Amino acid sequence: VSKDTDFMESYLLTGAPPLLLISTGNISNIDLEQLVRSNMVAIETAFAENQLVEITREALVIHE
Repeated sequence: VSKDTDFMESYLLTGAPPLLLISTGNISNIDLEQLVRSNMVAIETAFAENQLVEITREALVIHE
């Protein structure tokens, strides 16, 4: 799990490890925790078949 784009670049170069990229911009820890908790089932489902998942304030993006 990272908000750091360096991990995204590393993932794109190596294909590992699986990555949950958080693309929310500035967000409070409380709001971030609520966002992740409210999307946990969808995140787990996405990782069942994918290695790169991105969460924004508006959507869960699955990168294939």
